Amino acid sequence: MHHPWILWLRDHFEEAACALLLLMMALVAFVNVLIRYGTNYSFAFVEEVEVSALVYLTVFGGAAAFRKGLHLGLHFLFVRFPLTLRRAVLILSMTLILLVFGTLAYYGIVQMREEMALTTLSEALQVPQWAYTLAVPLGSLLIIARALERSRVLWNDKG
Repeated sequence: MHHPWILWLRDHFEEAACALLLLMMALVAFVNVLIRYGTNYSFAFVEEVEVSALVYLTVFGGAAAFRKGLHLGLHFLFVRFPLTLRRAVLILSMTLILLVFGTLAYYGIVQMREEMALTTLSEALQVPQWAYTLAVPLGSLLIIARALERSRVLWNDKG
Protein backbone atom coordinates (compact mmCIF):
# COMPACT_ATOMS: atom_id res chain seq x y z
CA MET A 1 0.00 0.00 0.00
CA HIS A 2 1.28 3.46 -0.89
CA HIS A 3 1.84 6.06 1.78
CA PRO A 4 -0.45 9.09 1.55
CA TRP A 5 2.47 11.46 0.85
CA ILE A 6 3.57 9.33 -2.13
CA LEU A 7 0.05 9.51 -3.57
CA TRP A 8 -0.05 13.26 -2.90
CA LEU A 9 3.32 13.74 -4.60
CA ARG A 10 2.18 11.69 -7.61
CA ASP A 11 -0.85 13.94 -8.01
CA HIS A 12 0.83 17.24 -7.09
CA PHE A 13 4.46 16.86 -8.20
CA GLU A 14 4.32 19.94 -10.42
CA GLU A 15 2.87 22.19 -7.72
CA ALA A 16 5.51 21.03 -5.23
CA ALA A 17 8.30 21.61 -7.76
CA CYS A 18 6.91 25.07 -8.60
CA ALA A 19 6.69 26.00 -4.91
CA LEU A 20 10.29 24.94 -4.30
CA LEU A 21 11.52 26.77 -7.41
CA LEU A 22 9.69 29.96 -6.42
CA LEU A 23 11.10 29.75 -2.90
CA MET A 24 14.62 29.25 -4.23
CA MET A 25 14.26 32.13 -6.71
CA ALA A 26 12.93 34.47 -4.02
CA LEU A 27 15.68 33.57 -1.56
CA VAL A 28 18.47 33.97 -4.13
CA ALA A 29 17.09 37.31 -5.30
CA PHE A 30 16.61 38.53 -1.72
CA VAL A 31 20.14 37.58 -0.67
CA ASN A 32 21.50 39.23 -3.81
CA VAL A 33 19.62 42.46 -3.01
CA LEU A 34 20.96 42.44 0.55
CA ILE A 35 24.53 41.88 -0.65
CA ARG A 36 24.21 44.56 -3.34
CA TYR A 37 22.73 47.03 -0.84
CA GLY A 38 25.47 46.40 1.69
CA THR A 39 28.48 46.16 -0.64
CA ASN A 40 27.49 47.65 -4.03
CA TYR A 41 28.36 44.29 -5.60
CA SER A 42 26.05 41.51 -6.69
CA PHE A 43 26.40 37.82 -7.41
CA ALA A 44 26.96 37.16 -11.11
CA PHE A 45 25.22 33.80 -11.03
CA VAL A 46 21.83 35.07 -9.80
CA GLU A 47 20.45 35.87 -13.25
CA GLU A 48 21.52 32.46 -14.58
CA VAL A 49 19.86 30.64 -11.68
CA GLU A 50 16.65 32.64 -11.89
CA VAL A 51 16.24 32.40 -15.66
CA SER A 52 16.89 28.66 -15.62
CA ALA A 53 14.53 28.14 -12.69
CA LEU A 54 11.89 30.17 -14.51
CA VAL A 55 12.06 27.81 -17.50
CA TYR A 56 11.50 24.80 -15.22
CA LEU A 57 8.76 26.70 -13.39
CA THR A 58 7.00 27.42 -16.69
CA VAL A 59 6.93 23.83 -17.92
CA PHE A 60 5.96 22.40 -14.53
CA GLY A 61 3.22 25.01 -14.21
CA GLY A 62 2.01 24.13 -17.69
CA ALA A 63 1.82 20.46 -16.77
CA ALA A 64 -0.13 21.28 -13.60
CA ALA A 65 -2.55 23.39 -15.61
CA PHE A 66 -3.08 20.57 -18.11
CA ARG A 67 -3.77 18.11 -15.29
CA LYS A 68 -6.38 20.41 -13.75
CA GLY A 69 -7.88 21.52 -17.05
CA LEU A 70 -7.00 25.17 -16.42
CA HIS A 71 -5.83 26.06 -19.91
CA LEU A 72 -7.88 28.36 -22.04
CA GLY A 73 -10.53 26.50 -23.88
CA LEU A 74 -14.11 26.55 -24.92
CA HIS A 75 -15.37 24.51 -21.99
CA PHE A 76 -18.69 26.36 -22.06
CA LEU A 77 -19.33 24.95 -25.53
CA PHE A 78 -17.51 21.65 -25.02
CA VAL A 79 -19.81 20.47 -22.21
CA ARG A 80 -22.85 21.21 -24.39
CA PHE A 81 -21.63 19.06 -27.29
CA PRO A 82 -23.03 15.56 -27.72
CA LEU A 83 -20.77 12.83 -26.37
CA THR A 84 -19.49 11.75 -29.80
CA LEU A 85 -18.50 15.30 -30.74
CA ARG A 86 -16.80 15.83 -27.36
CA ARG A 87 -14.76 12.69 -27.90
CA ALA A 88 -13.82 13.80 -31.42
CA VAL A 89 -12.66 17.15 -30.02
CA LEU A 90 -10.64 15.31 -27.34
CA ILE A 91 -8.96 13.16 -29.99
CA LEU A 92 -8.14 16.24 -32.08
CA SER A 93 -6.80 18.23 -29.13
CA MET A 94 -4.72 15.27 -27.86
CA THR A 95 -3.33 14.78 -31.37
CA LEU A 96 -2.27 18.44 -31.47
CA ILE A 97 -0.78 18.24 -27.97
CA LEU A 98 1.19 15.14 -28.91
CA LEU A 99 2.41 16.80 -32.10
CA VAL A 100 3.49 20.09 -30.49
CA PHE A 101 4.97 18.76 -27.26
CA GLY A 102 6.36 15.64 -28.89
CA THR A 103 8.23 17.88 -31.32
CA LEU A 104 9.46 20.07 -28.45
CA ALA A 105 10.66 17.00 -26.55
CA TYR A 106 12.43 15.60 -29.61
CA TYR A 107 14.28 18.82 -30.43
CA GLY A 108 15.02 19.41 -26.74
CA ILE A 109 16.74 16.02 -26.64
CA VAL A 110 18.63 16.82 -29.86
CA GLN A 111 19.80 20.10 -28.28
CA MET A 112 20.84 18.32 -25.08
CA ARG A 113 22.86 15.74 -27.01
CA GLU A 114 24.69 18.50 -28.88
CA GLU A 115 25.44 20.30 -25.61
CA MET A 116 26.73 17.06 -24.09
CA ALA A 117 28.90 16.33 -27.12
CA LEU A 118 30.35 19.85 -27.05
CA THR A 119 30.59 19.84 -23.22
CA THR A 120 28.98 23.28 -23.18
CA LEU A 121 29.01 24.97 -19.78
CA SER A 122 26.91 27.83 -18.48
CA GLU A 123 28.53 31.24 -18.18
CA ALA A 124 28.41 32.00 -14.46
CA LEU A 125 28.24 28.68 -12.64
CA GLN A 126 29.99 26.48 -15.23
CA VAL A 127 27.16 23.94 -14.94
CA PRO A 128 26.69 21.67 -17.95
CA GLN A 129 24.25 23.53 -20.20
CA TRP A 130 22.21 20.39 -20.83
CA ALA A 131 21.02 20.53 -17.21
CA TYR A 132 19.13 23.71 -18.08
CA THR A 133 17.98 22.45 -21.49
CA LEU A 134 16.58 19.31 -19.80
CA ALA A 135 13.57 21.43 -18.80
CA VAL A 136 12.24 21.39 -22.39
CA PRO A 137 12.01 17.63 -23.04
CA LEU A 138 11.21 16.80 -19.41
CA GLY A 139 8.46 19.41 -19.25
CA SER A 140 7.09 18.42 -22.65
CA LEU A 141 6.81 14.77 -21.63
CA LEU A 142 5.22 15.74 -18.33
CA ILE A 143 2.71 17.95 -20.14
CA ILE A 144 1.85 15.07 -22.49
CA ALA A 145 1.34 12.72 -19.52
CA ARG A 146 -0.86 15.19 -17.65
CA ALA A 147 -2.86 16.04 -20.79
CA LEU A 148 -3.49 12.32 -21.31
CA GLU A 149 -4.69 12.04 -17.70
CA ARG A 150 -7.07 14.96 -18.16
CA SER A 151 -8.31 13.65 -21.50
CA ARG A 152 -9.07 10.27 -19.90
CA VAL A 153 -11.15 12.01 -17.23
CA LEU A 154 -13.06 14.00 -19.85
CA TRP A 155 -13.47 10.93 -22.08
CA ASN A 156 -15.11 8.99 -19.24
CA ASP A 157 -17.40 11.90 -18.30
CA LYS A 158 -20.80 10.94 -19.69
CA GLY A 159 -22.61 14.05 -18.44
